[in-house]
Amino acid sequence: MFESVGWGEILVLIVAGLFILGPERLPEAAAWVGKSMRKVREFATGARQQLREEMGPEFDELRKPLEDLRGLRNFDPKRVVTQHLFDGDPDPLGLNNINGNGGGNGGSKPNGYPGAGATSAPSQPESLKPGEKPPVDPDAT
Repeated sequence: MFESVGWGEILVLIVAGLFILGPERLPEAAAWVGKSMRKVREFATGARQQLREEMGPEFDELRKPLEDLRGLRNFDPKRVVTQHLFDGDPDPLGLNNINGNGGGNGGSKPNGYPGAGATSAPSQPESLKPGEKPPVDPDAT
């Protein structure tokens, strides 16, 4: 219920209550707030239980769309569009390629023009043999 209220806000409320109510009435007010919250929680639980008893299995069918709506709280439209357009490829243009030629598309820049280090025929690096160590680029490390 208090998911968005942090400890800082609670501390501010306690200090404000201390100044407004004074140290004599603050414990009584805190007890009243606690009892009220407990009553509200009991009413909500009783209402949910009564609905479940009256509706039977239809209650679960009603709750499913509500749970789906709660799942939309973490909806990220940018991520969804990227997954839909690029089939989940996080780097569709190859901009994070290690060889530094501007992309993983044969030496061309993201705009399609040849990069500075592009050759006429793009060559695939040979795969390493078992036990062979990869080449080290001292400038990159």
